[in-house]
Amino acid sequence: MKILSLGSLNLDHVYAVDHFVRAGETIASTKMENFCGGKGLNQSIALSRGGAQVFHAGRVGADGEVLRERLAQSGVDTAYTVVDPTVPTGHAIIQVEPKGQNCIIIFGGANQTIDPPFIDDVVSQFEQGDIALFQNEISNLDYAIERAAKQGMQVALNPSPINEALRNSPSLKYVKWFILNEIEGYELSGEKEPQAICEALHKKYPGSIVVLTLGKQGVLYSDGTTTARHGIYNVPVVDTTAAGDTFAGFFLACTARGLSVERTLELASKASSLAVSRPGASDSIPTIEEVETTDIQRAE
Repeated sequence: MKILSLGSLNLDHVYAVDHFVRAGETIASTKMENFCGGKGLNQSIALSRGGAQVFHAGRVGADGEVLRERLAQSGVDTAYTVVDPTVPTGHAIIQVEPKGQNCIIIFGGANQTIDPPFIDDVVSQFEQGDIALFQNEISNLDYAIERAAKQGMQVALNPSPINEALRNSPSLKYVKWFILNEIEGYELSGEKEPQAICEALHKKYPGSIVVLTLGKQGVLYSDGTTTARHGIYNVPVVDTTAAGDTFAGFFLACTARGLSVERTLELASKASSLAVSRPGASDSIPTIEEVETTDIQRAE
């Protein structure tokens, strides 16, 4: 089974700060680093490091060759990753405070040039039963989801960043897996309690599977019939930037390998915990071998 990750590619500029900048305030950062990022790139690398056969589709500008190289170095097929010299590469400005929390500003750049002909060309290379993973950092997301579904692909969506257009999107009826956090769950369902979020999404999108990450409370899985939970692990929190992307990639990679829900949640949760213990986005994502052999304890 092949996995298509049609998603964003960003150059991340990460600033270590004492606190997040406030309105009208100017602060000095204590450190600045550049990383390869974008939710699409992070998820593709997590998929590959989780053991999946993954193809990344997306666009970068002339300054984004390093992103294609990073994908290839991580075992991702970049046949559908295009360099467009007429547009700038997408980038992000990320503030990271001492406890590892972050806030992010994104500039779409080449990520916002994903058009229907490009989507048609890419999706036509995949077969019924293959998986297509999307998030909300590219243009023409509705078209991409519907096109993948009509190709017979199984659609997974990480609805981030959430906005009104995505909340009202008719393409959500094609989604098999919603991999999302509590904020996104509330925006799509109108509910705040985890079980109520799942129930509301199942009612709106019958047949869907909800994988709801709950921060320190771990993750809740619901397919409308059965539920499963898994907690987090005790690790020092350095940078949470890639936590959700790591979880999403490992969840789908393990699902594609046919692992049980319980084992999938275990490995994805452990991978996400390891990622937050390291700086950077894609640089922080562990391999499946690390996840399976590293001894860390579940949080109480």
